[in-house]
Amino acid sequence: MEIRRTNLSEPIPPSTHYADEIARATAERAARRTYEPPRDGGAPDAFAQVVKQELEAVTDDLHQLSARIHQLAETAFEERESAQAIVELLRAHGIDAQTGVYGVETSVLAQVGGDAGAEVGDGESTGRTIGILAEYDALPEIGHACGHNVICATGVGAFLVLARAHAKAQLPGKVVLLGTPAEEGHTGKEYMAREGAFDSLDAAIMLHGYGYDCADQVWLGRRTLTVTYKGVSAHASAQPFMGRNALDAANLFYQGLGLLRQQMPPIDRIHAVIPEGGTRPSIVTEEAQVQVYVRSKFPETLKDLSERVHDVAQGAALMRGRAVELQGDVPPPSLPIRTNQPLTDRWVKHQNTVGRQPLPAGVLDESIAASTDFGNVSYRVPGIHPLLKISDESVALHTRAFEAASGSQSASKGVVDGAYGLAMTAADFLFDDELAASVTADFEAAGGRMDVPNFFN
Repeated sequence: MEIRRTNLSEPIPPSTHYADEIARATAERAARRTYEPPRDGGAPDAFAQVVKQELEAVTDDLHQLSARIHQLAETAFEERESAQAIVELLRAHGIDAQTGVYGVETSVLAQVGGDAGAEVGDGESTGRTIGILAEYDALPEIGHACGHNVICATGVGAFLVLARAHAKAQLPGKVVLLGTPAEEGHTGKEYMAREGAFDSLDAAIMLHGYGYDCADQVWLGRRTLTVTYKGVSAHASAQPFMGRNALDAANLFYQGLGLLRQQMPPIDRIHAVIPEGGTRPSIVTEEAQVQVYVRSKFPETLKDLSERVHDVAQGAALMRGRAVELQGDVPPPSLPIRTNQPLTDRWVKHQNTVGRQPLPAGVLDESIAASTDFGNVSYRVPGIHPLLKISDESVALHTRAFEAASGSQSASKGVVDGAYGLAMTAADFLFDDELAASVTADFEAAGGRMDVPNFFN
């Protein structure tokens, strides 16, 4: 047997061969497949020209907002200064905005068009209502390594541009800006949804920064599970036979997850850590804890996989004679994203206008898939969550390299292009009755509105 390395002072770096092959295959598919969005319909050309003019007028403000959010890098539920920066920008442009709505302290709400003086959800607004969402939480230690500062600036920018355009050319409906905190490791949108944040919306849109422009990519649903094993402590040398080691059960559970992976669908994911495994080797561990993320491509398969993980957790307790406590879905689950095709078509059209060519679904390898709480929104109302290129293709999310990219010139350009795309997609939905009908029809054909809080019960 060939010994690859004897110096173990540093970890062996992962091979890049599989990632390189994915990139090669993606490039081949991208060269063969193009997206042909509809040319007709949507908002009037005159309104599009107003949007372009207003976007140019606020470009510097949007760049400053993106840079400010990037510098603050506030983590989930701590985004107080970030939320205030959004409110201050909107108020500087004469738009009323507030924080602390729908039960989340660091959320943001503003609206324009329709009966803009009415409360969202009171049913008094005229015409259709579309929500534009903005995220602005960062990751611990590595800051905006998921580019939420860009998400924020594009969402706020689209809303601001439409608000300014509305003063010159009336919108036939209402646009709502929702600042939605705590996406990273949490489900801030679900907390807000349960307080009615999306009840009055007819559609919701946002985007996410990435290494590619992509109209539609797979996002997995995610559930959490905390498993606590309870044993009996004893002296590990003098009387080990009088103990019941909780860490043994945690170890069996961890190994059982590894064996379960052999019979999982290829895109399903399980990740686990053991944050509590005892205090010192001389004491038989009395309590051990395992934290697990479970991910899957469809709501139904996510439910199936979760049940299998529960069985493994309980089986490990039974094998070692330990007590076990299972605490699931804290925070609430994230569902996979259900993408609305008619809205996606409009997004692609407007990205083509600014020189971008979003890839159609199926070009990017679906094995590179994460999760987002926007999935919970997309099962309540029609929605889109396209990807916007702000980095080199080789740069992955949740890395220091992507944190740097989210503050780069490429990200600044993305803020402008993304704000335009979101603004015009929203305008199309409000102006075009035929489009709105097709958006609703597509949503209903995919299953319609889901009772998200009770789906896993």
